[in-house]
This record gives sequence, structure tokens and C-alpha cells, in this order.
Amino acid sequence: MKIIAFGDIHMATSRVGTIPEIEKADLILLTGDLTNHGSESDVRKVLDEIITINPRILALFGNLDRKSVNTCLDQLDINLHGQARLIGSKLLILGVGGSNPTPFNTPSEFSEKELATLLQGAWKKGSNLLQQIENDTSNKIPTILVSHPPPYNTTTDRVRSGRHVGSKAVRTFIEQHQPDICITGHIHESKGADRIGNTRIYNPGMLQHGGWVTLYLKHSQLHVTLQ
Repeated sequence: MKIIAFGDIHMATSRVGTIPEIEKADLILLTGDLTNHGSESDVRKVLDEIITINPRILALFGNLDRKSVNTCLDQLDINLHGQARLIGSKLLILGVGGSNPTPFNTPSEFSEKELATLLQGAWKKGSNLLQQIENDTSNKIPTILVSHPPPYNTTTDRVRSGRHVGSKAVRTFIEQHQPDICITGHIHESKGADRIGNTRIYNPGMLQHGGWVTLYLKHSQLHVTLQ
């Protein structure tokens, strides 16, 4: 299984078609900030551009997307925010969108307590999905957390001043539950990789700056490349 993940699109989709073999990917993960303070009509333009290349999409809204973007993703049944998706009985994907509070009063911000509740809700849904198939497989099911806000105090949440601005709730969730991979975004200048315990964390930065993540699932193992 091949997965390509990217985000912080901000309405700029021209780079999507330049990602090698994106049309052949089994799944595209969009990690938030699809628009710039945009609403449903804006996100539909972005999605239409991507769907013409590859329609197999799951997505989050980011803090710069209005709440109507989240509603639209729900209506299209591709939303990961506060949700869990089991892909072919081989992979579990959890998600949380928006962001922790910023100084900029952006459209979709949550308190750390709200983010923690959303994450625990997604974990519970994921656990229920795994219980439903536990008798049908003996293989380990790896877990990907797709989180628009990066975990606090990592190389993926540092702004230009050097200050860490990520979510403490996301970090606590990772420390407690140790998903195999966390794919994040939000902080454009903090493209890179880090680790919390056994969880590998990747922030590809802005799509327009040429950043994405490629994941291959082989024999229950996730192999990841940060571009």
C-alpha cells in the first residue's frame, strides 16, 4: 500500500500533479489548511483539483479553514477530524484538525482540553474498529495519527524565533498511545522529522514549497520518506 500525505495547501494546488506517481497512490492524506480562511466553495475547488488526479482522499481541516470546511469534509465522507478509519483491515488512521490557540485568532482553534477530547474520541473509535476484526487477522495493525497541530516541543513545532508552539494535548496523546507514525503540519518553517518514544513524527511543510510524505505499508511495517 502506498500513501502520499501533504497539507498547508492554502488554495495553491499547482504542485499536486508534480508529486511522482501520485495518481497511483492507494490513498492521499490531506493534513489541513486546505484554504486561506476559506469556506465550502473554496475547499471544493481544492478537492476537485486533487480528485482529478487521484480520488482516494481522506482529509482534515486546519486552523485557517473555516468550520464549514469541516462540515463539507463530513458531507463528502472523507473527514478524519476526531475520527478513525480502518483501511483494508491493514492500517488504522486517526485524525485531529484545527489547532491549539494561536495569537492570530484564526477561524478553527481549539483549547488543549478540546483537542485532548477529540483525540481520545478518535482513539476509542479506532479501538472499536480493531476489536471488530481481531478474530480475522493475526497481523499487527499499524496506526497513523494525522494531526494538523504538531506535538509540542519537537523539531516539527518550532517557529522562526525558536519558540515551540505545538499542542501539548497532541504530545500527551502520542506519549500515552504511541501511534506508529504522526503526520503533521501547521508550522511551515518547521519541516522535518522527530520522535516521541516509538512514534515517528513528520512535518512536510507547505505543499507549495515542495513538501510531502510518502509511506509504504509492507508486511505490517510502515516505511516513510520525507520529501
